[in-house]
Amino acid sequence: MAKWTPKHEAPEPLEGPVVATITGGTILWFALFLVQVPFYGWFDDRDLAWWVWTCLAGAGLGLIGIWYVRKRDAAIKRHAAAGAAGDPGTRPDA
Repeated sequence: MAKWTPKHEAPEPLEGPVVATITGGTILWFALFLVQVPFYGWFDDRDLAWWVWTCLAGAGLGLIGIWYVRKRDAAIKRHAAAGAAGDPGTRPDA
């Protein structure tokens, strides 16, 4: 079996409003949790209580995601500023 080799290079990754996207998703998960909490008994009677806890887990993981992407964004900005200043300690390939 022949190994597949790409015919062209992969495109650059898209950069967008990552912090806003993760924050919006986290807010959405938490809003879904709050909407479902008053109906917890209904969910529990039908063995669907995991829906409620999934929304809470999504909100909790979203908080970790917000922390991560904010640190990442700050590191990218620091790297760009150091590279623009001509700091010899920055690697252009990193």
